[in-house]
Amino acid sequence: MRRFLILLFTVPLLASPRSAPQGTEFSRLITRLSEGPGFFQSDNLVSNETSYLHVLGAFRALDLSGGAYLGVGPEQSFSYIAATTPKIAFVIDIRRDNMLLHLLMKAMFETSRNRLEYLCQLYGRPVPGDLYLWTDMDLESLIDYIDRTPLDSAVHARNHLRLTQRVARYGVVLNPDDLETVRRFHDEFAVSGLDVRYSTRSRRLRLVFPTNRQLYLATDLDGIATSYLSTEDRWRTVRGLQNRHRILPVVGDLAGPKALRAIGDYLREIGETVSVFYLSNVEQYLFRAGSFPAFVRNVQTLPYRANSVLVRSWFGRGFLLPSTVPGSFSTQIAQTFPQFMRLMADTAVVDYWALVNDGIDLRNPGAPASQRFEQR
Repeated sequence: MRRFLILLFTVPLLASPRSAPQGTEFSRLITRLSEGPGFFQSDNLVSNETSYLHVLGAFRALDLSGGAYLGVGPEQSFSYIAATTPKIAFVIDIRRDNMLLHLLMKAMFETSRNRLEYLCQLYGRPVPGDLYLWTDMDLESLIDYIDRTPLDSAVHARNHLRLTQRVARYGVVLNPDDLETVRRFHDEFAVSGLDVRYSTRSRRLRLVFPTNRQLYLATDLDGIATSYLSTEDRWRTVRGLQNRHRILPVVGDLAGPKALRAIGDYLREIGETVSVFYLSNVEQYLFRAGSFPAFVRNVQTLPYRANSVLVRSWFGRGFLLPSTVPGSFSTQIAQTFPQFMRLMADTAVVDYWALVNDGIDLRNPGAPASQRFEQR
């Protein structure tokens, strides 16, 4: 049974339409780019993709640095951002709740002096007195500290109050339901600790999904730990963008009428192109809903370069792709934008299987495209 922590302090209403700030450039841009929220079956507090780092070698080989990052979901985007050091990043998701989670994490980045303090704020653990000595320690040591240090409810409550007050200053209007959602999410991290997993409302918790501990310690195809928490430099890359308000959580349907097109318009205004567009398995749901052609038309409006890539996640049990790693619950697939545009020349004849069958070789990104299924 899932437990939720009851905060020891009453959190005041932080922002109402009447009392909210007129808006910062950060909040105005979020409003400009976002559209109405939609429903998804999961809170998506963490990823369920054991393979999410398997594309990072291809990112390096294709020199996918700079430009603009687009992605969906919670923390996994931070690892892609740390790897590609974009000028600006947009985390777009159909769930307004995802925006709320990112605002909370933004406040944590801005108020943390190093990775361990960030983790302590996220998981409700007290910061050690010798915090600065932990700055260059390996990730395993930081995880061990969180694992062996009990949750401190009073520390968690004080942190939550301070962080939500900071979130209010961003200028994004939050109603009481929003604040309750932020509290519920933060409590889930504090109570579950590093064992927090992806879960859905319609199914029992599945132990096949990775814990956040496993996601933090995951490696790329060369066996190198490359999550955004794997080194202080990677974490500081994300923190620097957060401090400059260059990671923008946007609410929108990838096949919707506004968000993706508005992001494309904004990128043209500032002279940037998309370097990476991380999709997870959203396209699978768009095919089911019959809205995939609208998504294609939206992608066609984005400015991109020859080496820009789309990254998708494949959960096709019973089938193997060349990039599937034995024992991994998921498979990452990278496809260049020019590949995607050629394949989508006639969306009437493209199905989801053809889409995931058209990735580049992650171990040899310069090789000709065309992955093929093998029946397991």
